Amino acid sequence: MFRFSLLAAPLLVMAGAQAQVQDRSFKFATQNPKGHPIVIGMEKFQEIVTEKSNGKIKVQLFPGGVLGGDQHNVSALQGGTIDIVSLNSGILASQVKEFGVYDFPFMFANSKEAEAVVDGPFGQMMHQKLEPKGIVGLAYWELGFRNITNSRRPITKVEDIAGLKLRVIPNAINVDWVKALGANPTPMAFPEVYAALDQKAIDGQENPVTVINANKFYEVQKYVVITNHQYNPQSVIFSKKVWDTLSGDEKKLLTDAAVEAAKLQRQAAREQANSALDNMKKNGMQMTELSPVELAKFREKMKAVIARHTEAVGADVVKALEAELAKLRK
Repeated sequence: MFRFSLLAAPLLVMAGAQAQVQDRSFKFATQNPKGHPIVIGMEKFQEIVTEKSNGKIKVQLFPGGVLGGDQHNVSALQGGTIDIVSLNSGILASQVKEFGVYDFPFMFANSKEAEAVVDGPFGQMMHQKLEPKGIVGLAYWELGFRNITNSRRPITKVEDIAGLKLRVIPNAINVDWVKALGANPTPMAFPEVYAALDQKAIDGQENPVTVINANKFYEVQKYVVITNHQYNPQSVIFSKKVWDTLSGDEKKLLTDAAVEAAKLQRQAAREQANSALDNMKKNGMQMTELSPVELAKFREKMKAVIARHTEAVGADVVKALEAELAKLRK
């Protein structure tokens, strides 16, 4: 099976006379603010596309949710009014149910393992499932491992999570794993989260530390617990409506640029995770970690959730992911 590699040869520099590259402008949207690793990836993508198209293809960046929430952006992308979006791959379960597998708790042991899976045949197979929905998957970037914050109490054991009203990404598996911990899940679009935390409409939320820090949630949250309960690959997706109007050269240029930008983007995500934690502490957040015993309890509570959603997502896809992980762990 064809496989994209982050170690691929350098991008082809196309001769202007031969390459079919026209003057074009694309809108690229994300929920993440400027300075976040996803936006660093977008800026690198923009730079590569400008360079390789000799300035013919321009990419306009719209960070910070200024064009709307993720679901709105996906609809706009399908309609061709937004060209490119970067979002949590699991959110695409609203389009293709199998994408729910990316939200399974404790699926990946570390980011290198996750990277190998999403860049390999499994990740490409998943992106191909989006095409009938009017979406083309270009590459996977990295948001990282998710952790829980709240304004009520420090979390040192799994039972401390019970009773908290937590914002979750609006999909079924996220609602269910929070319920399994005895907490109250509140699905909400990301641009609304800061205000809801500030007004105490919710107690907390869960996100990678880079997202928590970049969005200054430390201003409205006191406690963070390092659970690393989910790993979030980010899909970089393109409007099929627009994609189908592009030449082969343009498609290759854009795909290669997204894959190439992933290298810098992932490096930035991993480097920023440590500095983000330091800054959150500096701004008054108290950090706790769950002991191995507590993490084992957390995983145990997730087993029934995973079993239920294996049926919903599709056993074949879950088996394919588990087979890829088994190969990597040999």
